[in-house]
This record gives sequence, structure tokens and C-alpha cells, in this order.
Amino acid sequence: MQIRIFDDKPTLGRTAAEHAAQSLRVCIQKQGSARLVAATGASQFEFLEALTTTPGIDWSSVEVFHLDEYVGLPVTHPASFRKYILERLVHKTGITKYHLLDGEKHPGAVAKEVGAEIAQKDVDLLFAGIGENGHLAFNDPPADFRTEEPYLVVELDQACRQQQVGEGWFKSLPEVPTKALSMSVRQVLKAKEIIVIVPDARKAAAVKACLDGEVNPMAPASALQQHPNVTVYLDRHSASLLSRKVAGAK
Repeated sequence: MQIRIFDDKPTLGRTAAEHAAQSLRVCIQKQGSARLVAATGASQFEFLEALTTTPGIDWSSVEVFHLDEYVGLPVTHPASFRKYILERLVHKTGITKYHLLDGEKHPGAVAKEVGAEIAQKDVDLLFAGIGENGHLAFNDPPADFRTEEPYLVVELDQACRQQQVGEGWFKSLPEVPTKALSMSVRQVLKAKEIIVIVPDARKAAAVKACLDGEVNPMAPASALQQHPNVTVYLDRHSASLLSRKVAGAK
């Protein structure tokens, strides 16, 4: 695992975007296409803005999936991850092949349908964040590290739901859905390369638990330690609690 630490979010976002752009270019050059899993949420703002304005990426050759979506939330809601992916990635780049998790349909059927699509071929590149409770996608603690199902219907814990209020996606806790569709931990780890974007002081405790501690379902993103090709992009605030040994990882 490579850990890179920056002074501010814009620099973090630009540098991570340069990395992601190069990975996509190489993949497209080698095999003619790239399968990408995109993350959503406040942590990805600067990164996706930089990535979608980076030249030299043949977005027509990119096929996109995303990590998660709320059950029961319409695509018109400001917190909808389908809305996020469409506005911040698909419409900005002209991507034509994408698979949205429709939270308004039967969640089990959506999980099965999109899961079958993603299982057809390897995922080349996956973007992720780490939640304030250590979640990876919407796998809250204790996360299921065993299931081979690509997508799951999960219950969201209070810490996760409170984070969504804190970030301004919802006005109050009762408005936040209690269930979501989420890519499973094992499916995340099947990606050939993973780029993790985690700015902000409010993520510092989770970053320490997941990167400094043992691999543990109570710190779901700790599973990333088991992947051979992960780069984690932090700012000095999110990295502030890391041990020197981990913070200096190359």
C-alpha cells in the first residue's frame, strides 16, 4: 500500500487525478477499454473535478459502475448517488456505457442485475473513500468480509447516517435512508488497482483504525491492506493520527 499525504485538498485531488488519468490511459492503450468503479460523496469533489478536466482520456472507451446507492431515494434527490455520478462524471465526460444502481427499484433485483454485469469482466480501476466509521462503500462495521456477492443490500448504522447529515446531504437524521445497495468488500478487492481519496480531520480516527490497525470487520476499510495495488491519498488533517511508520509508507 502506498500512502501519499498533501497539505490541502485541491493538491490532493489534482495529484490523485493525474494518477487515475494515467492508469486509465495505459489500460485503454493496452486493451482498448477500461472498466471503472467510481466513488461518490464529499471526499471525491476535488478529485473528480480534476479528473474530468484532464486531457487525453478516451472516455468513450470507459465503462462505469459505482459503489453504492440509497434504497428508496429518487434520482432527483440532492443526495442521490446516481445524480452525483451523472452530473460529476458521466455528463462531463460523455461516457456512454454506465451501470447505475437504481434505489427506487427492488434492491435485491438491482443487486443481482448489476452484480451480474460487473462479474462479466475484471474491474481495472476503482475509486474509494473511507467513512467516518471506517466504512468501505456502504459496508458499515461489522462488515461482511466473506460474501462473494458483488452487491449487497445493507443496513446503514447511525454513525454513517449522521455523517450524511453532517456533510449536508440531508437536513436531519430521520431523512437519511436506513438501507442501501453497496458493493461488497470482496468485490472491491477484486479490482486490479484501487485509488483511495480521504481528506479532512473528521476522517483521521477512521484512517488510523483502517491503515494503522489490524484487518478487522469493525474497521471495514482495513481490508484494503490485503490488496496488492492500493494508493491512499490523504491530507495532513486526515493523516494526523497515523504512526510515523504508516504515514511514511511508500
